[in-house]
Amino acid sequence: MVDNENDARSADDAALTAPTAALFRALGEPARLTMLRHLFTGEHSVRELTDHLGLAQSTVSVHLACLRDCGLVTVRQRGRSSIYAIADPGRLATLVGAAEDLLHGGSSPDSCAHLTGGER
Repeated sequence: MVDNENDARSADDAALTAPTAALFRALGEPARLTMLRHLFTGEHSVRELTDHLGLAQSTVSVHLACLRDCGLVTVRQRGRSSIYAIADPGRLATLVGAAEDLLHGGSSPDSCAHLTGGER
């Protein structure tokens, strides 16, 4: 009986944390985070983002699809161009700012052996 309760709690925990984990995975890709930072300056087309990042258009499109699916960016058509913007600039700025505060407060992902491939 205890195992069933623990299994149910674990399943509930996983269901509750999965969306947050997906969001952090989306933000964990440096190219996507760079795109978001650039989008904080205003709307940009795929072409503009491709030029800014120096990545292939197909790569930028895949990253933008991820950001769109996570609800972080919106897209609208302007002629034949897709124009991207941050969906909720205030909330995203708060999230990114909180991460930067953690880093400036002494936390450093460089010290995380799991992320850097080192041993502890």
